[in-house]
Amino acid sequence: MNKKERNDDLPCTKLTLNLRTLAKAFNALVRLFNYTKETKMKFPKWVIPVAIIAILLLWGISQYNGLVGIQEQVNTQWSQVENQYQRRTDLIPNLVNVVKGYASHEKETLEGVIQARSKATSTTINASDMDEAALQRFQQSQDALSSALSRLMVVVEKYPDLKANEQFRDLSSQLEGTENRIATARRDFNNAAQSYNTHRNQFPTVVVAGVCGFRERPYFTAQAGSDVAPTVDFSSGK
Repeated sequence: MNKKERNDDLPCTKLTLNLRTLAKAFNALVRLFNYTKETKMKFPKWVIPVAIIAILLLWGISQYNGLVGIQEQVNTQWSQVENQYQRRTDLIPNLVNVVKGYASHEKETLEGVIQARSKATSTTINASDMDEAALQRFQQSQDALSSALSRLMVVVEKYPDLKANEQFRDLSSQLEGTENRIATARRDFNNAAQSYNTHRNQFPTVVVAGVCGFRERPYFTAQAGSDVAPTVDFSSGK
């Protein structure tokens, strides 16, 4: 039963079911038409065209509602991406302040993190208006912040007392967990976007999508090492 329920959620399965329903409706209409000819029953001439329009309208509404539902799944996954990136952004000021206490002369590296955080914070996307260019700008700003944090990690290795600081160890542990959750959220978003795009681009759903303004959703692009979350671990005493 669970397997059947999962299969019914696949875009190709939904498309097959919708086409079967539409075919059954037209078959029923054809049988009614043939029956009226055989029995010489008379209906107003407008009945058949109106019935066809009604069937098409109901089918279009069904397709529209299906697209809305799948699009909402994409938006939900995007909100998770934003939440995890925001969590990382919130951790950085405290992390920088702790580092300053032990390595205040590492001004260039610290300012690099602060500036990258500011740019990442100012680069936002409205889920309903997302396109490839907007997602690319968002990803670039977040990747720049990741690079700045990586440079900070290298600097921290020179300060054993900083690495042993309890507050710093706690913040670095939280940051490491957040980086893992970011990687998971991005992967889940890509999977949801792929499912949506597959459903949207299948005929005849693509006709309804085009008329009603359902656009394709972009993906996060993979970079070297992007399949592994960045290592944020300063707890080693070596």
